[in-house]
Amino acid sequence: MSAIKSVVATINGQQYPLTYNATSKKYEATITAPSETSYKVNDGHYYPITIKATDAAGNVVTVNDSTETLGSNLRLRVKETVKPVINLTSIGAGAILTNNVPVFKFTVTDSGSGVATGTVKMKIDNKAVTLPTPTKISNGYEYNYTSSTLSDGSHTVVINASDNDGNAATEFSRTFTVDTVPPTLNITNPVNGFVTNQKTITVSGTTNDATSSPVTVAITVNGTDVGAVTVASDGAFTKSVTLTEGNNNIVVTSTDRAGKKTTVQRTVELDTSVPVFTSVTVSPNPVDTGKTYTI
Repeated sequence: MSAIKSVVATINGQQYPLTYNATSKKYEATITAPSETSYKVNDGHYYPITIKATDAAGNVVTVNDSTETLGSNLRLRVKETVKPVINLTSIGAGAILTNNVPVFKFTVTDSGSGVATGTVKMKIDNKAVTLPTPTKISNGYEYNYTSSTLSDGSHTVVINASDNDGNAATEFSRTFTVDTVPPTLNITNPVNGFVTNQKTITVSGTTNDATSSPVTVAITVNGTDVGAVTVASDGAFTKSVTLTEGNNNIVVTSTDRAGKKTTVQRTVELDTSVPVFTSVTVSPNPVDTGKTYTI
């Protein structure tokens, strides 16, 4: 039998000579793996390896991934190490929603082995949801999930995914608030229909929103904004406003962080005119002692 002249491996179109190692008694080569995952190479998700040995007499033998017995050893699987990316686009961080049936729109992308759709999982308040069939986009998928009715208050959505090479994405977590109820607003002064001869009057009351405090308060008198209104931590507020002669329409509006509003109106009359005597009579006049008379 002639001595082996050369042993050459071909991988991904590149040839690599194998050198005989007297210690291990094997033909060996240290090779840098391809820069791309093998997941997309073929249905088997591997790079096929072909090895050709040539002896001194010119006899050649070749083995490859389809060779019986040795074929399974000639399939190089290369995995990427880059994680998929999850991005929720429909609900911002710390969002306050007035819709209690929100739509969660998010993408999962991976430019290497691709997204393993079976690994894409979503939970709302630690409860798993059933995601619809996604839409294919460049390097990944887009999901649109319409939630069941959510209660007012804080909620957390968590999304996980992996690629086809087993790289898990960094868990995506986002907290948001649902607020479908407008703030409370109680005006303690003035009462509706109040009549006064004072040109200034104090508007006072309390406001609150259990879900999305703090709230802001705006006051108009006859359609004109009276300026900034300070609301205390307990929801109390006071504001001195100026009236015009006659009927005044005072509108107080409380707005929570979700943009929901509550409005209360008060009508106050300013009357600074002095009463006028038009006549005075005393009858009878003079009057006898002990008798009655009318003014």
